[in-house]
Amino acid sequence: MERVGLYLLVLIATLLYTTVNGGAASPTAMDFIKASCKTTLHASLCVTCLSSYAGSIKGNNADHLLAKAAISVSLSNAKSASIFISKLGRVSGIKPREYQAVKDCISTMSNSVSSLSQSVQELEKMARTKGQDFEWHMSNAETWVGSALTNQNICSRGFTDSSLNGRVKDAVIKRMVYVSQVTSNALALVNRFAVRHRKGIHKP
Repeated sequence: MERVGLYLLVLIATLLYTTVNGGAASPTAMDFIKASCKTTLHASLCVTCLSSYAGSIKGNNADHLLAKAAISVSLSNAKSASIFISKLGRVSGIKPREYQAVKDCISTMSNSVSSLSQSVQELEKMARTKGQDFEWHMSNAETWVGSALTNQNICSRGFTDSSLNGRVKDAVIKRMVYVSQVTSNALALVNRFAVRHRKGIHKP
């Protein structure tokens, strides 16, 4: 009976450990994400957005995977913001100047989403190339993410006029601040990946 009791205790302890730690990211992966996010302008947001990817960010291509994850997060948020802003354009009672600003923002956000989609494709191509081809795709990815961030900032600047003050402006600015911060972080991590790759650094 004592042996059975001991066995049960060990089994329970093992199950508890598995439940608590089985789905958790390894400390090394999270340490890598936190260290990488320190190079961004919005480090806390960076860690929050990317922590769920920790389980898949590992190995010698961790920088590549982290950059790809960051852009994927940015793309997802840009798409969501674009849909949100499009709905604002159909709100009853929207003023003509608000409608025009929203319309312009929809256009720039469409460009932003397209640029981020292109950058994801460039990063995927990097996994199958090296040398000059790799550098070509890297440069393209940096350019596309930078273009996406520029378009997001253009959207926000379209609402700077005080005549647009109100709920529509507040809603757009709040959403765009978040999206721009996420994209800024993505650009920083892509640039970090480029620098570390050129220096031959593959681990944190």
